Amino acid sequence: MNINKHTADSRGTAQHSWLRSHHTYSFASYYNQERMGFGVLRVINDDHVKPSKGFGEHSHQNMEIISIPLSGALRHQDSMGHQQVIHAGEVQLMSAGTGITHLEYNHSDIEEVNFLQIWVLPKEIDTTPHYQQRSFDSLARKNQFQLLVSPDGRDSSLAINQNAYFSRINLDKEKTVNYPLFCRNNGVYLFVISGQVMLGEMCLNTRDGVEVSQFEQINLTAKADAQLLCIEVLITL
Repeated sequence: MNINKHTADSRGTAQHSWLRSHHTYSFASYYNQERMGFGVLRVINDDHVKPSKGFGEHSHQNMEIISIPLSGALRHQDSMGHQQVIHAGEVQLMSAGTGITHLEYNHSDIEEVNFLQIWVLPKEIDTTPHYQQRSFDSLARKNQFQLLVSPDGRDSSLAINQNAYFSRINLDKEKTVNYPLFCRNNGVYLFVISGQVMLGEMCLNTRDGVEVSQFEQINLTAKADAQLLCIEVLITL
């Protein structure tokens, strides 16, 4: 098993009047040649946006973009005609393909919105842009992995244009679970949304992450109630 840990405070940061962001991998003005991605996983941004503020219209092409609100709600509008609000507990997936423009704003004029935005390189390029959004019951991920994203949309997950699987779990203190790979040659990025988890002898705290490759299954034990996001991706291009 190969393991590469990223502590929360080792991430890149961006601080603006309306935005506080942490970058796991090189993004915008943050550049780290040791943090250029993990296989087809290119971006993990942890964004906090102030009330009524957000990202104005901008474009994307040939990228799978997954947004996961952790608190608050995000207002979305795009060139495909979608005007949506994405709440905590929901997941949005945009397949940018040949190109889209969109904007993202905090839907509230009172509370901050915190969301993860994750970019994955597509399996096929120049496809027709596609939008998906779905709500996921938090009770269905209590001490078990809940599939959010998969290549074929199995188990009511969102279908991504890549050999990638996103799973989320809420793990009670002292509980142990095993994460088995969907595909033998994939790797997994484990991101601790909150709490404390042991990966073998390695302790992972809130907002820590770890790249794991060359394994058949991962054993995880919660030392405190924890929420985790597991991103399984193709790592041999």
